[in-house]
Amino acid sequence: MAPALLAPLALLAPAPLAPVAPVAPVAPHDVWFWQFEPLVVIPLLFTAALYLTGLIRLWRHAGVGRGVTVWQALSFAAGWLVLVLALDSPIAAVSEILFSIHMTQHTLLMLVAAPLLVFGHPLTVSQWAVRHGFHRPVSRGLTRRDTERSTSFRPLLSRLLRWPTRWPRVVTAPLTVFLIHLAALWLWHLPALYQAALRYESVHALEHLCFVGAATLFWWGMIHGRYGRMGYGVAVLYVFLTAIHSAALGALLATSSSVWYSDYARAAVDAHVDALADQQLAGLIMWIPAGVTFIVLGLALFAAWLGESARRVALGSTDGITYRP
Repeated sequence: MAPALLAPLALLAPAPLAPVAPVAPVAPHDVWFWQFEPLVVIPLLFTAALYLTGLIRLWRHAGVGRGVTVWQALSFAAGWLVLVLALDSPIAAVSEILFSIHMTQHTLLMLVAAPLLVFGHPLTVSQWAVRHGFHRPVSRGLTRRDTERSTSFRPLLSRLLRWPTRWPRVVTAPLTVFLIHLAALWLWHLPALYQAALRYESVHALEHLCFVGAATLFWWGMIHGRYGRMGYGVAVLYVFLTAIHSAALGALLATSSSVWYSDYARAAVDAHVDALADQQLAGLIMWIPAGVTFIVLGLALFAAWLGESARRVALGSTDGITYRP
């Protein structure tokens, strides 16, 4: 079961860490070409192959559109294409020169690709991809072997063996994913960390890994999380709170009177661009378009919440109260 749970994390690693080395300056004539770097292309192709294999096996077993709908599969495909666009297109090269384009890249990763991928049920599909050989939980064998040795440790052993099935619920709890998303967004925009990502390819890859990972966990918790009687209401709350703190960071960038990142100041001189204006544009991208996206997704969850409440009322019970005509 563990490999099946870990398999979807391929989505979170569009570029494995390269040895620490300064990023080479991008020549002006190179920025308009697609990159197709092996360190990005190989994980993306692996992710696509994993999902396609699982989807074929699932639909062959249950029927097309069952388990995962056609729209959900198309959503994953769209999210994968957005990853390719953000990481391999000219956006990736220009982002090393213009902060506003770099912000656009991060917005595509966190607010477009991540929710599309999550809506495609990658965990369910990837389990079907690896079910032959690894799908049987290892814990079954461990339980039989270890409990035969001693009965005195059964309660402790039982708790330890149940932990791998519980940790996804803990990690994807609404408050947990909200805090992870907040920490990733704000910490990586500290000048020291952001400049390190600009200068070193391995740190830049780690930054993208954190952004996509935090966003994927966040949207997984919002879309597929369990909230008890509150339904999607909790998800709506945390989405709007995330919109607020994200907009606050964007507002700080947009209204700042000084350039936060000296590397972009130097790159702007070579590109004949006003570095402060570029930073203000980046802040506006995080503040307004990203904020609108959060609001739209939050409203979609709110609509799902209302629909869920209506279904409960139709069944004659809401929060333990039975309604009678």
